[in-house]
Amino acid sequence: MKAVVMAGGEGTRLRPMTSSMPKPLLPVANRPIMEHVLRLLKRHGLSETVVTVQFLASLVKNYFGDGEELGMELTYANEEKPLGTAGSVKNAEEALKDDAFLVISGDALTDFDLTDLIRFHKEKGALVTVCLTRVPNPLEFGITIVDEAGKVERFLEKPTWGQVFSDTVNTGIYVMEPEVFDYVEADVSVDWSGDVFPQLMKEGKPIYGYIAEGYWEDVGTHESYVKAQADVLEGKVDVDLDGFEISPGVWVAEGAEVHPDAVLRGPLYIGDYAKIEAGVELREHTVVGSNVVVKSGAFLHRAVVHDNVYIGQHSNLRGCVIGKNTDIMRAARIEDGAVIGDECLVGEESIVQGNVRVYPFKTIEAGAFVNTSVIWESRGQAHLFGARGVSGILNVEITPELAVRLAGAYATTLKKGATVTTARDHSRGARALKRAVISALQTSAIDVRDLENVPLPVARQQTARGSAGGIMIRTTPGVPDSVDIMFFDERGADLSQGGQRKLDRVFARQEYRRAFPGEIGDLHFPASVFDSYTGSLLRNLDVTGIADSGLKVVVDASNGSAGLVLPSLLGRLGVDALTINPGLDESRPTETSDSRRSGLVRLGEIVASARAAFGVRFDPVGERLSLVDERGRIIEDDRALLVMLDLVAAERRSGRVALPVTTTRIAEQVAAYHGTQVEWTTTSPDDLTRVGREESTIFGGDGRGGFIIPEFSSVFDGAAAFVRLIGLVARTQLTLSQIDARIPRAHVLRRDLATPWAVKGLVMRRVVEAAGDRFVDTTDGVRVVEADGRWVMVLPDPAEAVTHLWAEGPDDDSAQALLDEWSAVVDSAGH
Repeated sequence: MKAVVMAGGEGTRLRPMTSSMPKPLLPVANRPIMEHVLRLLKRHGLSETVVTVQFLASLVKNYFGDGEELGMELTYANEEKPLGTAGSVKNAEEALKDDAFLVISGDALTDFDLTDLIRFHKEKGALVTVCLTRVPNPLEFGITIVDEAGKVERFLEKPTWGQVFSDTVNTGIYVMEPEVFDYVEADVSVDWSGDVFPQLMKEGKPIYGYIAEGYWEDVGTHESYVKAQADVLEGKVDVDLDGFEISPGVWVAEGAEVHPDAVLRGPLYIGDYAKIEAGVELREHTVVGSNVVVKSGAFLHRAVVHDNVYIGQHSNLRGCVIGKNTDIMRAARIEDGAVIGDECLVGEESIVQGNVRVYPFKTIEAGAFVNTSVIWESRGQAHLFGARGVSGILNVEITPELAVRLAGAYATTLKKGATVTTARDHSRGARALKRAVISALQTSAIDVRDLENVPLPVARQQTARGSAGGIMIRTTPGVPDSVDIMFFDERGADLSQGGQRKLDRVFARQEYRRAFPGEIGDLHFPASVFDSYTGSLLRNLDVTGIADSGLKVVVDASNGSAGLVLPSLLGRLGVDALTINPGLDESRPTETSDSRRSGLVRLGEIVASARAAFGVRFDPVGERLSLVDERGRIIEDDRALLVMLDLVAAERRSGRVALPVTTTRIAEQVAAYHGTQVEWTTTSPDDLTRVGREESTIFGGDGRGGFIIPEFSSVFDGAAAFVRLIGLVARTQLTLSQIDARIPRAHVLRRDLATPWAVKGLVMRRVVEAAGDRFVDTTDGVRVVEADGRWVMVLPDPAEAVTHLWAEGPDDDSAQALLDEWSAVVDSAGH
């Protein structure tokens, strides 16, 4: 006997899960529903099967093929248009006309005894046998009444409660003789229960009902879909599960990595090659698909997670369904009954409320509160660019495909035949992404100068030497699993706001330019890059007195690309330098705050024991610099800014210093003492760069290790800051501790407050209102100045659901009191 599996339904009630996936392919316990059906057929000897397909038919065919992997023989009958339950089977008549056949739905989960059903059919000599089952609520199904012998007396499709006269319903499983095709018209929509069966009964044909024992669930709604998962895990349905039952009810498939400190409370299922980190808690009825990553601190209860999903740290998923290839970022919360479609991005700390539907390819912004379904609107990210370019988790948010589209969009904003300089840090991820970027640029008619692995300042300097722009890919500072794709203008500076918006528009519209075959861009690798950089650096900076000073310094390259330029630089400076950690370490492309601190402590020990004048530590890409004085004491970054300011201002005696408004006002005292003045900027590096280009600017810095030395460059450059510093120390013959001691102590404190995106505007209005008659500075955010000079600044983060606060007072207690006062103002806006 052959079987017919009905696999053509659209599953509209299951959208958005079925928006890009046919209903029979929806996974139950990490296996498509239809695969459970096919395995049931094979178990009962029905290995030769015709599959009727219509909606997304190619996906069904591609997944199951000819059935060889299941030990079955599958053929397909395509419907060009919906033909109804009977018309669909009629469409496969040629393969079924020789013998009785069984019809079964490809999207219902069951373990019925099909062998006994077939036996019943043959014993009764029926033309059609309808498989029936008893359900508590028959409203959504066709009710069937049979007599004592099993002969059908009456059908009623989807009754109201007033019409309910039985709890026996039609399961859509039938055994039929080929003569039934005589009652089905070809190429029109015909249903069994509504059209064919009433006609057969009218003519007195033998239609019987077989009441089956066992499990049956018509997976037609989100609720029934989630219920089916739970029933499989509870053992209520007899299906096979892939994997091993490592403890009662806890199933783990081959290749899955489960950390010993993860909490697993079954019944639950973990798919093959999934990764469950320490601190994760998986609770009852959770299904984790193949290749899913669940980061530490995440909590999942009754959650159904499809394949290739990323679940960030401290996320909370309850009673929801997550479509394949979706990324759930840190601390996101998805409530009971919510469904997230395929290929979505749910941002950090966002909340998707219960029963919300998010359709495929949507983005939920970080911090968003979503209480209505996202269907047509994109809900895209507010900005493609952040403070460090385009940033995100490697191979989760930043993929090779995204890198190609970004580079293609950037190339489209430039003229054909223009040159773009590309560079990377020493990480494998950056290397792989850069290759994708180069391909996209060349195929968009752009010539490429590839510097390979160089410090970030070198990439900027080389971009400014004749390129229309540049792209640098690096590991995000302090975040080892993230990357930044940085875009430069023709001066090597970060792309302006206007340039970013232009690229953003091209990217959003996907209006990429493609080169004709004769226009493919060239790729070349410039020589002597480091010699060119150091030569330019030493020509533009004052190095008098360095060679004769007898200074000894300790330089920590932090195993990054900064170490590539140091041999040439130190050799030409003629300084006695001890270099530590010069080699590249692919496994550490960036440093965490803890590793940076321990590195500085170690540097201090070496400086003190070597009796060096001072020590410097570069960040891995050579952009930022940290200082240690001659006693081995760490000079904190905000303090190092004041030390550098004091030295530069004392030598120059005039000009302007570019500093962000979050810097201590002691900087004004230091600058004024030496006859210079402060130009306050926003906290954006772009604004510092803008002021750094002005002729009167003598110095700039951000208080986080970034220094601008305008004689050489208007961007942060660790090597330039080092050369400037050693020259100043050599000529003044002062130690860093002496300079530090003559500068008053600052008391600036910072606090970050979680703020939903929706109330950020209200927060700033409340702050302005609370300021009253006090002086208000709006250079960046809102800075409120008290009559005695104390101040607080409130600034909403442009990329995260956070508000930043800074406060300065004559002591820490005073600054802390200001933070407490204004934190209450910010918090009040969210209630």
